Amino acid sequence: MKLVAYPLAALLGFFGVMFVAGSHGRVMSILVGVILLAAAGFLLWLALHKPRESITTVIQKIELSGDVSLQDLKCRSCGGTLGKDSVAVKAGAVFINCQYCGATYQIEEAPKW
Repeated sequence: MKLVAYPLAALLGFFGVMFVAGSHGRVMSILVGVILLAAAGFLLWLALHKPRESITTVIQKIELSGDVSLQDLKCRSCGGTLGKDSVAVKAGAVFINCQYCGATYQIEEAPKW
């Protein structure tokens, strides 16, 4: 945006000054010059104006199908007991990271049939 706005604002400003300076009292030339200068100022304001930064909060929820019972999680590699800090959700999938052996794997829901 800035790459286009600065040269265009300079061009509009130049022509605005030329219209006002060369008007010789003609109202129409002064009006066109003032409009061109206002457009140049607006383009400069747009180029210099910084948009507000927005903060986005993402909340991920997991819905499990069927009957769910709470069980202790054990690492597939070393058999160590895993806590809530070992579970992470990335891109909608549940991943386990064992704090004992460093193994990382994804939990997959087995089909019910």
